[in-house]
Amino acid sequence: MLDINQFKDLIITPTLEDLKLLSIDAIELLIFTCAVESKGGTFVKQIKGPALGIFQMEPRTYNDIWVNYLTHKLPLRLQMIHNFDCNNIPSEDRMVYDLRYATAMARIHYARVLDPLPNAKDIKAIWNYYKLYYNSLEGKSNYHDDVVKYQKFKANY
Repeated sequence: MLDINQFKDLIITPTLEDLKLLSIDAIELLIFTCAVESKGGTFVKQIKGPALGIFQMEPRTYNDIWVNYLTHKLPLRLQMIHNFDCNNIPSEDRMVYDLRYATAMARIHYARVLDPLPNAKDIKAIWNYYKLYYNSLEGKSNYHDDVVKYQKFKANY
């Protein structure tokens, strides 16, 4: 499990600053997502599936972001090129070994959503947002188990 303070201060915050997408709500949503998806960074590849990185993003989602979203969001695409040296679409495997890159991709995934980010202090709203826009309604995620994972990860504060 990643140290929560280092994760927040050295990975999430500077990544979101570089993308010009920094907010307290975004930080908390990403902490929650990492806590639930990879048990706080314990897993960088899904055990029985294709998902990769500490946010367990599927290659299909990863490629959709690059092909169907970033091609239409030139300022954000330029931020990715500038900050992550990716003139071409990098291999999705980069999310396994580059924590900042994986964080950027997870934040961009949420940036595609038209609804505003949930309030950082409202765990139920964070879970609902995560469930609807990251995990999916058909996903195995459930509120009680996910909040326990999140609280365990946050206990490192």
